[in-house]
This record gives sequence, C-alpha cells and structure tokens, in this order.
Amino acid sequence: MLRQIKYFQAVIKHNSFSEAAYECNISQSAISQQIQALERELGFPLLERKKRKFELTPAGEFFYKKSLVLVADYEQIVREATRLAGGEQECLKVGFLRCYSGQEFHLALEEFTGKYPDIPVEVSYGNHDELYHMLLKNEIDLAFNDQRRAFSGEFINMLLTSSVTHIEIAGRNPLSSLDKVTVQELKNMPYILVSSEAEKETEAEYYHTIIGLQGEKLFADNMEEARTLVISGKGFMPSEGTPIEGSLGTNIVRIPLYHGDEPMKRNYCAFWKKENAKKVSEEFAEILRNKFEV
Repeated sequence: MLRQIKYFQAVIKHNSFSEAAYECNISQSAISQQIQALERELGFPLLERKKRKFELTPAGEFFYKKSLVLVADYEQIVREATRLAGGEQECLKVGFLRCYSGQEFHLALEEFTGKYPDIPVEVSYGNHDELYHMLLKNEIDLAFNDQRRAFSGEFINMLLTSSVTHIEIAGRNPLSSLDKVTVQELKNMPYILVSSEAEKETEAEYYHTIIGLQGEKLFADNMEEARTLVISGKGFMPSEGTPIEGSLGTNIVRIPLYHGDEPMKRNYCAFWKKENAKKVSEEFAEILRNKFEV
C-alpha cells in the first residue's frame, strides 16, 4: 500500500497521471490501476474523474494531506531503525560559506536530495577559515568556499566560478547612483561583515589587508541582520554571490567593486580532501558546478 500511496501523491503533486508516471518510472495505465487498487483497499474514492481531468474528493483531500505526514514519518523511522541496527546510511556533510547570498548551492542541494532521497545531508555554516578547518578535521566531506589560499595538493579543488565582487548599500545613499565604486571611494564608510564571533578578527584582517577596506568594521551574525544594518544606513556590505531575485527589495542597491580601474574578482570553489573522497561528494560537486554554468 505504501507504494500505491506514493503513486497517489505523485499524481496530486503533478496534477497529471502522465507526469506522475514518468517520475515513478511506470506506465500511465499502470499508475492509474495502482490508484484504483488503493481506492478499493481503502473502501472510498480518492479522485473524482471527469473525462481527462480529475479532482480530489473531500476524503481524498484529507487522505492526501495525512499521507504526506505518514510517508515522512515512515522514512524517518526506517532511517533511525537502520542506524540502530548498525547499518548507518551513507551521509553527505557539506559546508556552506556563511556570507554567500547566491542561490546555486541551495538549488544543487534541492537537486541532490531529490535524486538521492535516501542519503541524509548535513549542512554546516562557516566563514572561510572555519570551513577550511572543518575539512582538515574531517567534520565535513565537502566545502563550498571562496578561494583565499593557493590550491593545495591535499584537496580536490573544483573551480565553480569567478565573479566580480559587489557591495550592497542603502538606496538612499548618494553612492547608490554610481555604476561602479572603488575601494578608495569607500575609505571613510563603515563596512559590515557576516561572521561568527570566533572569526571576526580573521575576517576583518582579510577585508582590510587583502580587499583594502579602510573604514570602521561592523559585524552581523547572518545575512538578514547584515542587510538590516545596510538598510538602516549603518554602512555597506561586501556581497558574495548573486542574491536571489527580489531578495534585496527596493531599499538596497548592488554596485560592482573596483580597485582602481580593475573590477575585483573572487573565485568560488568546491573543496574536498583527496584521502576522504566519496562518490556522493563528487556527485554533489558536479551538480553544484552545473548550477553555476546555467
């Protein structure tokens, strides 16, 4: 019955027997027969069929909503029972750059978990050095990180993209009308960094010494807090990645950051240790790379 319930859920999710059949890798006639068998087993109709269309019956709508919880609980029970039986499932542990605002990582995560629903994924967040040390200590299998060090032979270093660095600044700030801004033009403005307490000093040193920012440093625990400071006019924020469309609203403007006449660029990579290479890590890295190539 569990398989029949999953077929039923697929039909409702896609609002189509043909698309559900394609997802479940069976024929359209077979999935229709399985749902009819489910209805006979339950003793009531789930769908009201109208020529080539269908609607949920009141009982079907109730059953569908409750079945989502039922299947989720069942899958969790199986995972826990497997663990207790000593057959721990393969797990993917990935590290995500705390200050990155692009959506590529989360799109890759969505595709990976859809393709491998039985592989648990644990996500850890950190700044550059935190992710680097997590890899060294084998606390994560793979890190999505910016490149601040020369590539090491100890790691697989997959370059994902090289993008121009931007700043995010309040729309009412006079600088927001510029089509680009230089580090020198920002020397008197406070800048906002997203960082854990432990990494504040390291992040501040990097942005001061390597990027060349000279103003007062302000810190935020997360992107939401940082953008609140930006909107409030407290300073600007160096921006990692391309934000999700609409996430900035109308109160924040993104401007390319230049050093003299040259745009400042940042490399973003997937890193994993050669000695700890896992098939799931390589698979996730390939999916992630494809998101940057779209």
